Amino acid sequence: MIFFSFFVETTDGAKKIRYRQKISDYMDRAEQIKQQVCKEKEAGKYHEQIKIPDNGIGYSYSKLFQPYLDNTLKEVWVNDPYIRQIHQITNLQRFCEMLLKGPAKVKIINLLTTQDDMRHTKEQTNSLEELRKSLQNYGVILNIKYSNTLHDREIRFNNGWIIKIGRGLDYFKKHQGRFSIGYWDYDLRQCHETTVDIFHCQQGG
Repeated sequence: MIFFSFFVETTDGAKKIRYRQKISDYMDRAEQIKQQVCKEKEAGKYHEQIKIPDNGIGYSYSKLFQPYLDNTLKEVWVNDPYIRQIHQITNLQRFCEMLLKGPAKVKIINLLTTQDDMRHTKEQTNSLEELRKSLQNYGVILNIKYSNTLHDREIRFNNGWIIKIGRGLDYFKKHQGRFSIGYWDYDLRQCHETTVDIFHCQQGG
């Protein structure tokens, strides 16, 4: 609509031709990039990197993961050693809520994490169990396993996408208060500096 309006207002025939040519060039370039991405995905060589700056905003889970969600996504693996404290479990809950909204049709979420120290183990297990039961109401199975040696953070989708976040799911800064902007909407929550590496392989999971 924008281009159409612009063409109508432009009476210079030569300019119209140049503008149409530029638009055609941009579309050709976009198609070339799309084809290149497809080739890299097929060869298992696709790699994209996103750098989240300190105090950056606009990096909610929806914004970060949405490009990799489709209706073939049915199983997810979350390897994160720091799903232990309440705010970290809340992060996992928000991640799960995002998956439930579609277009993905997730049926299984596999969590591998570490157990908190003895003082908070019960709180961690009870919170995760509550989340597990809640997901059952949506037809989603949450498998929970613990590892004493887990260090690396990685999220894998069965459609072939692998997302590695330096800080795992815990890259949001602590809110300033319940009535501060960003408390509910994570698109407006400030972030810690971290790097997100995105890969694609033919066999997800």
